[in-house]
Amino acid sequence: MRRGQRIGVFVCHCGGNIAATVDVKKVVEMALMEPGVVHAEDYQYMCSEAGQAMIQEAIREKDLGGIVVCSCSPRMHETTFRKAAERAGLNPYMVEIANIREHCSWIHKDMEEATKKAVILMRAAVAKVNLNTPLYPGESRVTKRALVIGGGIAGIQTALDIADAGYPVDIVEKTPSIGGRMSQLDKTFPTLDCSACILTPKMVEANAHPNITIYTYSEVEKVSGFVGDFTVDIRKKARSVDMNKCTGCGVCQEKCPSKKTPSEFNRGLSNRSAIYTPFAQAIPNVPVIDREHCIKFQTGKCGVCSKVCQAGAIDYEQKDEIITEKYGAIVVATGFDMIKLDNYDEYAYSQSKDVITSLELERIMNAAGPTKGHLERLSDGKAPKEIVFVQCVGSRCADSRGKSYCSKICCMYTAKHAMLIRDKYPDVNVTVFYIDVRTPGKNFDEFYRRAVEEYGVNYIKGQVGKVIPQPDGKLLVQGADLLDNKQILKEADMVVLAAAIEPNPDVRKIATMLTASIDTNNFLTEAHAKLRPVESPTAGIFLSGVCQGPKDIPETVSQAGAAAVKAIGLLAKDKLMTNPCTAHSDELLCNGCSQCANVCPYGAISYEVKQVNDHGIREDRRIAVVNTALCQGCGACTVTCPSGAMDLQGFSNRQILAEVDAICR
Repeated sequence: MRRGQRIGVFVCHCGGNIAATVDVKKVVEMALMEPGVVHAEDYQYMCSEAGQAMIQEAIREKDLGGIVVCSCSPRMHETTFRKAAERAGLNPYMVEIANIREHCSWIHKDMEEATKKAVILMRAAVAKVNLNTPLYPGESRVTKRALVIGGGIAGIQTALDIADAGYPVDIVEKTPSIGGRMSQLDKTFPTLDCSACILTPKMVEANAHPNITIYTYSEVEKVSGFVGDFTVDIRKKARSVDMNKCTGCGVCQEKCPSKKTPSEFNRGLSNRSAIYTPFAQAIPNVPVIDREHCIKFQTGKCGVCSKVCQAGAIDYEQKDEIITEKYGAIVVATGFDMIKLDNYDEYAYSQSKDVITSLELERIMNAAGPTKGHLERLSDGKAPKEIVFVQCVGSRCADSRGKSYCSKICCMYTAKHAMLIRDKYPDVNVTVFYIDVRTPGKNFDEFYRRAVEEYGVNYIKGQVGKVIPQPDGKLLVQGADLLDNKQILKEADMVVLAAAIEPNPDVRKIATMLTASIDTNNFLTEAHAKLRPVESPTAGIFLSGVCQGPKDIPETVSQAGAAAVKAIGLLAKDKLMTNPCTAHSDELLCNGCSQCANVCPYGAISYEVKQVNDHGIREDRRIAVVNTALCQGCGACTVTCPSGAMDLQGFSNRQILAEVDAICR
């Protein structure tokens, strides 16, 4: 069959998504006038079983050599239509999608204008199909091992689920212990059960699991390869403590003379020694020496920890170690942090010790926290009588200081804090200033109502404009009551700010290494919000927890399980079909300049010296060679090549120009 001479065009109504704005009958009529088109029809839902059957029937009856489906984004249903064509005996790469929904009907109001554009998009797709050639995917092996980046509750749950399925998993955590943000919490909503009681058994289980290897105090340094065969360099930072010898007795921490370093775990509310474990239940329960604050490393004169360690575990000469491992799948679970409040000085956070964040309140209320669980003012240690909570500090922010999104968890944890305080200290008055109360989860609204009705928490709809420290140590809170339309001046002993959450600061670096998509707020972007919510657009990369968007613990654990299932589905395969839309070099045009290799993000291009017959003249030339197993068809090399030697199968320069010519007709 001569390629591209018999083309079928199928126009989808997509219910009313397309047909309400585009005259689909007109598109069908115009399609029949295009060169090579022998069949055209429309249908209400082309992706449905009936619609796919219609396509398959037309391929067989009309002996079609290529088809164009005018429908939604190829990200959604290109695979669907390719599989349908393949079932009818047509090479799946002879299918083109004209996106007349996202690129046309959804962005136009006028039907005439939208129809005209839909016809143009259809013409471009037909022009490309006319030049398409059948492509055949190859195969690549799958390394049956997974990497989880981040050791919080999301990473732990993902690793446990993958490991329980029988596959080895490595967890890489940059801090000295796994546990993440959840380890800093006191109680969890909506059940008010102990956070440590839920998390600690999972930490122990992960540490004891035969299929899980934990690299704490470590960071991912380099990622190369592709889905099923990633190569990752992990920097295991020097703890200066031999993990095999240490018994976890804690004498070194007790005797360490350097004890003035702010504790990261307690959010700077207390100090730690230079050799430390972050918290009592840390896993591994082996300390690490903070070389920046250690007297021995700064002056060379201390060495107390080495002298008191009976196990001989202290090793000042220990060096960073690079571990290189291969993985079939990578799960990102890098978590979140609270935003810095430097730009919100109206709340006096930097002026008064008694203005704290919600996470700092968690540490104060925790029995293992800086105040041993006693609610007290950090300025003078006195018990507060009036506490004011300020919601949405940096969330739903209209200016550039904060975040435009809702942080999702703040309304619930503030209700939790208010209930816990009122339950343990009934004489403390609690006031919450809020914009809206958002409690959409299961039993969440009932939880908030309990705070108001059973515990007498005073909720005021309005924003706080300013917090003013007073000479007597009190805090004057200036706010508004929008329901009563009045200004409020209220004295408080403590003010708690529900600060916005944001992705871990390292996530942009991780996303760059993984070539994973990231949005303007630094959250990793899922491949499709509904169809592929835990997958990155980059094949083999999966998303777990708050790295993908704000969520609470139950939702995080659910997503962790979903990401694990997707990773298991990949690891269960022995081989993967590779993308045939790969680059190739024209040996007669290539001048060996290396520009294509310099821009290739997958390291797929190398150079060989070959003998080339150029119009009867034989000579040795340095020629670009593409490893099709590594090439992902991104096209960066084709636009960089100054001699036009690099081209992309399925998206050749000739095909692209044919599309442009069709658009300009």
